[in-house]
Amino acid sequence: MKPQDEYHFWVYILSNRSHILYIGVTNNLRKRVMKHREQTPGTFTARYKIIRLVYCERFQYINNAIAREKELKHWTRAQKIALIEAANPTWEELMPDEPVIAPPPSNADSLRE
Repeated sequence: MKPQDEYHFWVYILSNRSHILYIGVTNNLRKRVMKHREQTPGTFTARYKIIRLVYCERFQYINNAIAREKELKHWTRAQKIALIEAANPTWEELMPDEPVIAPPPSNADSLRE
């Protein structure tokens, strides 16, 4: 079993293209986001196609993460948007399906072939 200080808990916000928001808490962010992306019928995230991770915070203790989740859920929509945009102004996907691989640098030798 892991020592307590090795556990991580996450409060996260997912969105869709229309900026409909979903707030949750988990101990495995990647697994939880992938679960939302499965689009299980009947769920809020499936109904509104909410699959883009736009904000997250890490906590050491679950009680702090749950308290933060509850706090955020009581915020106004404007406050939530301000929080997201302070950390992620362009609402970029923070956990893309495929890692972005930069193309190899070009050099003069490759142009001669």
